[in-house]
Amino acid sequence: MSLVLTDITDGVARLTLNNPDERNTMTAPMVEAIVDAMDAFEADESVGAIIVTGAGSAFCAGANLGNLQAATRESLAKVYEGFLRIARSPLPTLAAVNGPAVGAGMNLALGCDVRIAATRARFDTRFLQIGLHPGGGHTWMQRRIVGQQGAMAAVVFGQVLNGPEAERVGLAYKCVPDDELLGAAHDFARGAASAPRELAIITKQTIRDMADIDQHSDAVEREFDPQLWTVKQPWFEERIAALKAKISSRK
Repeated sequence: MSLVLTDITDGVARLTLNNPDERNTMTAPMVEAIVDAMDAFEADESVGAIIVTGAGSAFCAGANLGNLQAATRESLAKVYEGFLRIARSPLPTLAAVNGPAVGAGMNLALGCDVRIAATRARFDTRFLQIGLHPGGGHTWMQRRIVGQQGAMAAVVFGQVLNGPEAERVGLAYKCVPDDELLGAAHDFARGAASAPRELAIITKQTIRDMADIDQHSDAVEREFDPQLWTVKQPWFEERIAALKAKISSRK
């Protein structure tokens, strides 16, 4: 059985963790499969966006507890690579959270650019509840996404959020009915995949860079070069021409 299933449709790649009997827990073999799938997606010029989801009733129930009990710095780093590889991707990434996302599984969701949650999704930090300090940049990602209060509520106070609650606090961009999740995620991801691939990659990096910019004037300066580069690209001419033709046809 393949631990990761992959599919590409309309320029949208889907990576599905596929060990439902163990609630898609993160193991060394699964991490290897994730890395291989991501390498293949990024090498494929037809792929413009990536969806990450889980098979069965869980998104990802975290790291294998047996592995954690014998953890070393090196073994933890290998588990981390399962979500860090996705977090490092230059392509737009979307987590379609279909069920529980626990510990390292929550890191997997947090590492994506956007999260769409099913109603039955469960965002569960759980580190402190099993006597373990958070790892993999969990507190940093939480704080940046939901702020200090939201991070404290989840990490220290152990609050578990379902899909609607995650949407309310901004942890998920939106929540949809369980049976509509994959369709909604695909339609959402197609918005990024329909843009020129290189443009989407550069724009994603610009948004990331803005985290270190405080002044509006600095942000304006940061965007000058990539915007000027854009107007010289053939896709810009093609799309402007198509837009003008569409406007003319309506007159």
